[in-house]
Amino acid sequence: MKKTLITLSLVFISAVAFGQAAVGIGLKGGANFANADVADVNTDGVTSYHLGAYGLIKLANIGIQPELLFSKQGTSASGDDLDLSYVNIPVMLKFYLPAGLNLQAGPQFGMLTSAKDGDGDDIKESFKNSDLSAALGAGWDAPFGLQFTARYVIGLSDINDEALGGEFKNKTFQLSIGYTLFKLGN
Repeated sequence: MKKTLITLSLVFISAVAFGQAAVGIGLKGGANFANADVADVNTDGVTSYHLGAYGLIKLANIGIQPELLFSKQGTSASGDDLDLSYVNIPVMLKFYLPAGLNLQAGPQFGMLTSAKDGDGDDIKESFKNSDLSAALGAGWDAPFGLQFTARYVIGLSDINDEALGGEFKNKTFQLSIGYTLFKLGN
């Protein structure tokens, strides 16, 4: 394992040094339009936010962008809101088109930090501590360091840990703006 890590580090450093790769670190944030698929329950969406940091490793027209985001999600049913807070780690594969436009896809791993009902009561024990999702999106990496992204995140795992009426899966549409603070390479 140690040899593999050292080898990968050397390949990565060599690629950056010879101008074949670019590495960047930045901050991002934006709006969440969240809802949930809950068995036999009609739900309404809620608007909230996400914010955090990202790294980007780009080689030619392919990039890998891991992110660390704090994300407010949830849903509303019959006027009763459910507020879920997550630390999400999406790992996006970005396929670059001309002019910085890109298509994105990848997994997202979420860790539940809090869950509250409409009265503000803590109901975290009703939900699983983790959430696995798939994310698909499109974006534009502007030449002056800005990133604009639209992404749909669909829950793959059932987060219901108690008898809340069946399966419960998150789904979120995100609009983000990011700014690359540090960039090395092309």
